[in-house]
Amino acid sequence: MDPQVVTALVNSQDFSFHAQRANPINYDVINIATSLPNSPSTRIFDLTGGNYTIDLKPDNLEVVLPYFGRVFNPSYGNTTQSSYRFTSKDFIVNKSQSKKGNWIIKIKTNDVRTVNEIIIEVSKSGRALTSISSNDRQPISYDGYITKNEEQKVQP
Repeated sequence: MDPQVVTALVNSQDFSFHAQRANPINYDVINIATSLPNSPSTRIFDLTGGNYTIDLKPDNLEVVLPYFGRVFNPSYGNTTQSSYRFTSKDFIVNKSQSKKGNWIIKIKTNDVRTVNEIIIEVSKSGRALTSISSNDRQPISYDGYITKNEEQKVQP
């Protein structure tokens, strides 16, 4: 992606992060994944076949990402809370640029009690690394890229 397009997307705060790979921090999860028989351990956290995204818009933040790791306060029987799936209308976005020219976007949600902060680091080419810190589970990061948000077509 053209660096000027990346800068325009970041400045507009209207883009999508598409996750291609999950990077769990918990070594127990990694050890279990690599010990599965007939399982290619190097590809087990590749996120193919799903639409795992963070959609950032000026007035809406929608997160749909899987989670691999330890949850500290699980609610048994409620499988909807085993991943990051939420929409926020009350959030603060802070942007800065590193010495290397990468954009660092920090998102703090005020209406999602379990997520402390989402940090998206975007390179000049549009590649991105996202990390999520939470107060009820171990941190996790995702590799991917950003794109322009698709406009929703209203059907008559």
